[in-house]
Amino acid sequence: MIKKSKKFLALVMAAAMMSAVEATAQTAVTQNLLPMPRSINLGKGVFATAHGVTIDNAVGAETESVFTPEWARRAAVHGEKSRVLRYSRLEGAASPEAYRLHVVRDTMEISAVGRDGFMRAWQTVAQLSTSKGVPCVDIADEPAYKWRGLMLDVVRHFFPIDFIKRQIDVMAQYKFNRLHLHLTDAEGWRMEIKRYPRLIDSVAYRPIEKWRTWYDTGQPYCSKDHPDAYGGFYTQEQLRDLVAYAAERGITIVPEIEMPGHSGAVLTAYPELSCTHEKHKQSDFCAGSIATYDFLENVLKEVMEVFPSHYIHVGGDEAGKKSWPSCPLCQSKMRELGTNSVEDLQAYLITRMGQFLNQHGRQLVGWDEVIAGDLSKNTTVMVWRGTNRAHEAIKHGYDVVLSPGAYCYLDHYQDAPAQQRPAIGGYLPLEKVYSYIPGEDLPEAERKLITGVQGNLWTEHVETTEHVEEMLWPRAFALAEIGWNGTETKNYGEFKRRALVQADRLRDVEGMHPFDLRREIGQRPEALRPVKSKAVGAKVTYNKAYNKSYPAGGESALVDGKRGGWTYNDGRWQAFSGKPAMDVTIDLGKQTRISDVEIGFMQMSRPGVNLPSNVKVMLSGDGENFDEVYSQDELQEKTERPLYRAHKWKGNKKARYVRVVAAGSTFGGYVMCDEIVVR
Repeated sequence: MIKKSKKFLALVMAAAMMSAVEATAQTAVTQNLLPMPRSINLGKGVFATAHGVTIDNAVGAETESVFTPEWARRAAVHGEKSRVLRYSRLEGAASPEAYRLHVVRDTMEISAVGRDGFMRAWQTVAQLSTSKGVPCVDIADEPAYKWRGLMLDVVRHFFPIDFIKRQIDVMAQYKFNRLHLHLTDAEGWRMEIKRYPRLIDSVAYRPIEKWRTWYDTGQPYCSKDHPDAYGGFYTQEQLRDLVAYAAERGITIVPEIEMPGHSGAVLTAYPELSCTHEKHKQSDFCAGSIATYDFLENVLKEVMEVFPSHYIHVGGDEAGKKSWPSCPLCQSKMRELGTNSVEDLQAYLITRMGQFLNQHGRQLVGWDEVIAGDLSKNTTVMVWRGTNRAHEAIKHGYDVVLSPGAYCYLDHYQDAPAQQRPAIGGYLPLEKVYSYIPGEDLPEAERKLITGVQGNLWTEHVETTEHVEEMLWPRAFALAEIGWNGTETKNYGEFKRRALVQADRLRDVEGMHPFDLRREIGQRPEALRPVKSKAVGAKVTYNKAYNKSYPAGGESALVDGKRGGWTYNDGRWQAFSGKPAMDVTIDLGKQTRISDVEIGFMQMSRPGVNLPSNVKVMLSGDGENFDEVYSQDELQEKTERPLYRAHKWKGNKKARYVRVVAAGSTFGGYVMCDEIVVR
């Protein structure tokens, strides 16, 4: 009996060791895959590529791909080689990018619907390949979403064509299929439009490179010949070449021409298209002028001649419309439309542009503000705000690409701000991007109608090509994984291991500049541990209401035992505004010995979050008569990076009530507080 038990134990241990070896082998193969295929089963052995290979091609030229390795390109079409590379047609697939990969020791069979599918298969083979060959494997794969995009803002800072091609190469490796180019905005015009030469002669350059300095000093433009000229534009020939380069790699370039807002550059070059006809005064087109529609249609005609994309992005976001209520032409157009709403006037403009694009066989894409229009059903809405906009767009029958700022805006800090180059603000680490579940709070029927996902890199504070790469990669890996695989089951630890492999490869093999994930600091330490405070759970009276824009946890936010993280919009920082900004009283419930009171504030100057100009702490036994025990002025200065400041009174007093008053900043904006700690 004992011998049998020992034998059984030995068999169990051997099986466990075998299982561990197989798991290690599986990990060794899959750690190079990103995005992970939808279905993968590892076999035993390798399809050796160093030896001769015969091609059996039942499909034709569609199998050719820029990703096809050298060993496959030199394979013989006829011969008696022991190894076969076989191409076959995949039937019944839902996506044109679907493929199947079957690899055994003597055969590699790739099946796909068409060229896009064969390309995606070869991208996977490239990641699987080792010096010995391709591991034996069975993969059944297709994308979760048909739109998997990245947006690059080339307006706020200008980047050369060769650099964009480099990013296209990397995007293709990770199966992205849309590059959205933000080509026009207040900071400049980046595409040659032959009918309107002033767009490149007078507003493609500015005399100040740094965006914030330019913005704060009147937003001037200059000609190319100015001694301090910064910026540039792409010729139509350059853009055609870029389009072809991207298409060869399975990527469609979607151009964006902003309207009616974000148009300060255009209206400086052609002020007659604004309501006031004055340079440097307007950022919105005059929506009542026939000249505006002639201009926009003429521009879009040239855009469509260069970009064959079915999708043309027209912006449509953040239009101020300040002159429309007083502009005679706008008012006349509104009367004609039977409305007194400037929102209806914008909806008319977007609808008219959508109809124009439809007449030319194209489809309008716009930010989620365009939902208000009576648009045709073949419209794509890019949702950057709440998911409620996606719900509304789906109700209208529009396609929806999800690009929420909280998960997909790659201009936010990705690690401890003090250690990072400048960013717009916020905190968006790789883990949070990966955690995104598209349409999680939509009904299941609506989730199935989502067209795709997209990450956006706005470049107000991203000035160099190195910084662009640092902001894109590795966070874009997470969007690649979500867009292709769907990541219905999340495992960040496993994903991070693969992301590290790919980031190292980009840096060490391709000479790029991804963020160094191995040195990631992570979340603000104070936010990771609960606070010990006599005030936790106490009643808080707001003598002045908090600002509803950032309520955090409501009336318990300041006494919930949770400190805030690196960013003001993480649900832990509560906003106050006005003078005084903050005035709260905490009732500890009984007379309590107090040794210190600590209040946490933050500053993030760019989005208008500033430190208070003064902080006071007062104590009381009865809630009516307060003694001031602390008053401290705060240095008022705008800073490049966020600041985190704790105001702290130390002493030895008995009190039941603690009152904190914080004056507003001299710069205005919000005052943000995360916790009032009483010890």
